[in-house]
Amino acid sequence: MVVKPIRVLVVDDSALVRKILSEILGQAPGIQVVGTAQDPYVARERIKELNPDVLTLDVEMPRMDGLTFLRNLMRLRPMPVVMVSSLTERGAEVTLHALELGAVDFVRKPDRDLAYGIQDYGRDLVDKVRTAAGVKVRPLSDRAASPQTAAAGTSIPKRVISSFRTTDRIIAIGASTGGTEAIKEVLLSLPVDTPGVVIAQHIPPGFSRAFAERMNRQTGLVVKEAAEGDRVMPGHAYIAPGDDHLLVVRDGARYTCRLSRGEPVNRHRPSVDVLFRSVAQSAGRNACAALLTGMGADGAEGLKELRALGVHTIVQDEASSVVWGMPGEAVRRDAAVEILPIGEVAGALLKGTAEQRSR
Repeated sequence: MVVKPIRVLVVDDSALVRKILSEILGQAPGIQVVGTAQDPYVARERIKELNPDVLTLDVEMPRMDGLTFLRNLMRLRPMPVVMVSSLTERGAEVTLHALELGAVDFVRKPDRDLAYGIQDYGRDLVDKVRTAAGVKVRPLSDRAASPQTAAAGTSIPKRVISSFRTTDRIIAIGASTGGTEAIKEVLLSLPVDTPGVVIAQHIPPGFSRAFAERMNRQTGLVVKEAAEGDRVMPGHAYIAPGDDHLLVVRDGARYTCRLSRGEPVNRHRPSVDVLFRSVAQSAGRNACAALLTGMGADGAEGLKELRALGVHTIVQDEASSVVWGMPGEAVRRDAAVEILPIGEVAGALLKGTAEQRSR
């Protein structure tokens, strides 16, 4: 049986970036770069002509910006897209919006220092393109396409929560590819007095802060990028910084956040396994945990350790996941008490923490 190569179209206004991406992808087994385009207008014609399986798309380009092109593409011809983003505050915000519009994932834009990490960069790019090729992209919904979405910065009123309160229960969430939108859906469904939430999402430095600020604007919780020594309080969610492991430690009657620059685990820092194991050690059965969409296996073993302690563990189901790698691996390891669509995860987490407290 002959396996057809993944056909990729590279769209970027920089000739150097087009060359670098094309060379990396062209050397990868099973991937064929069928063409390049310097702007969305050329890309539109190349898509019609070449029928690629995956698009890499620069977030900011002349003549038509990447978001406008992506929005039109997801309405008229949905296809897997991997965004190529600069590591800037503006780049992070635009990229997170692109994920809301339906982009599968993103990589940083290659720069002059790439030579020092070309192998890691290339592996990351190739992995994400291969993963994107297997994703069934859904058409852009009217709500996501609307300029009145919360992405525009609309704030949701929050209840003032006393800083003197603590929590004897805790919710832990892990995710990777597709996780920013899955996490948002969970946080939107949690009440403002929910137990403290700790989150490990595979995300680069800089993007984690932008993601936390975005969730703080769009949900009813107080959401922040975790800092060393933060107290885990009800109504608050703490997102692991992009290049730090997030751990939860017990400090008397309180849980606090601890950050670590330890070695990557499962190729990731932050690692979901590191977070889940710290929650197992510090909170035990006072916790409830969910493993959401993502490629790889990070978090599966940590979730299994939590379940072994009697913790209520949840994984996102395959149908609602962008990539069923991490949650699927957790299911294979018998780490999940429940397998649920993303719309039911928040309710199950609340139920799980209530049951643990009653015990």
